[in-house]
Amino acid sequence: MDIRITGFYAGLLAVLYLILAVRIVRLRWKYRVGIGTGGEDELKVAVRVHGNFIEYVPFILILLGMVEANGTSTELVHGIGIATLIARISHAIGLTKTIGPSIFRTIGVLGTFAVLLFSAGICVGQFIGFSLL
Repeated sequence: MDIRITGFYAGLLAVLYLILAVRIVRLRWKYRVGIGTGGEDELKVAVRVHGNFIEYVPFILILLGMVEANGTSTELVHGIGIATLIARISHAIGLTKTIGPSIFRTIGVLGTFAVLLFSAGICVGQFIGFSLL
């Protein structure tokens, strides 16, 4: 079983995860907050962006690995990986700029949900014998 493409996107997403984590550490130093957010809005947002990332990305990577392992075309696997990266970067930018609606946040949320639904559909389809590419 070769899932190198999934490994590639897992690596890129791990770097993004670390960027988000370092952002929290810097804000904790800035505001002198050890645990929690100390009521600091900037830190609350950073924690939420990081939390949202970790709530969705591991499950997406599991689905991506299953899709790839089951023989889906290289192009489609890359498409899912690229869409995930764009969605998660957009979400982080959008939520950082404003806690309200924004185009980046919308792209992030809709992109993440689309990747989840599409990948889940491929996995179910592969099980019942329907194959995309």
